[in-house]
Amino acid sequence: MDQPRPRSVFVLLLVACMCAGWISPSLAAEEPAAGLREADRHFERGVALYTDTDYRAALVEFTRAYTLAPNAVVLFNIGETQYQLRDYAAALATFEQYLAEGPEDSHRALAARSIKELRGRVGELRVVTIPPGATISFNDRVVGQSPLEKPVIVGIGHVDVRAVLPGRPPIQRPIEIAAEDDVLATMEIPPEPMHRAESTPGTRLDDRSSDRSAGRPAGRTVGWVATGILVGGAVAFGVLALNASNDLRHARGEYPTASDRLDQLADRTKTLSLVADSFTAAALVVGGITLYATLDANRQERATRLAVGLGTVSLDARF
Repeated sequence: MDQPRPRSVFVLLLVACMCAGWISPSLAAEEPAAGLREADRHFERGVALYTDTDYRAALVEFTRAYTLAPNAVVLFNIGETQYQLRDYAAALATFEQYLAEGPEDSHRALAARSIKELRGRVGELRVVTIPPGATISFNDRVVGQSPLEKPVIVGIGHVDVRAVLPGRPPIQRPIEIAAEDDVLATMEIPPEPMHRAESTPGTRLDDRSSDRSAGRPAGRTVGWVATGILVGGAVAFGVLALNASNDLRHARGEYPTASDRLDQLADRTKTLSLVADSFTAAALVVGGITLYATLDANRQERATRLAVGLGTVSLDARF
């Protein structure tokens, strides 16, 4: 693990620049404005917090002081604090800004040396998404939309890359960055799963029962087929019963005729008649039910249909 950055040089710098001394000479001779006085207070708190190694709180105070009164000295202190927090990418950007904006003083050499060290602790990360246009964030910090115009400097270590595109589920991908890496990450964002809508404005009221009525035509067909089979059975057994009745009548007209044969013919005629009657009754029941279902379906198709939408009512009559 990296050792904490030595603080001795930085503390000396802070002591030398405390209070009004870090304000520009033209302002130091005058009574500081309210904003400058507040910036000075935040700067002093930052010094104390940094000395107590509370670097996160110190960074907040230095950043507030710089916002109220931008000054190269405060910018240098922000970079040093970011270095202590191991936010190498942010520290590199801050020191580069200090060299671009800061005065020609002895601290430029310190900033240049820090930049050289930091370039060995960062890498570059580019992100392309399919489809493009997603919002990209690194470790919950938004960096832009894909495709990113240029690589983003990130500190070495673990980076959570998140892509969010409206209308599609967000995706997240962990990426490990080593020193001086130049990584191109391609992320494909899947489409949103399709869900069948329960109902939509303007849907016809009778459409909601379409699922329930989908199987009705097949049911009516089965009913008519069953009715036909039952009628056929009734006719067949009726013919057999009639033939058996004729045989019984002829047997009774013969003389002599054994009583056993008469009983046998009588039982056969009775049995066939009962079976024929059963088929007939079943055919009447099934046929009646099927006929009623068919007539009811036809009546529903001829019935008036009402469609209701947002701000619209339409009438669809069928006869």
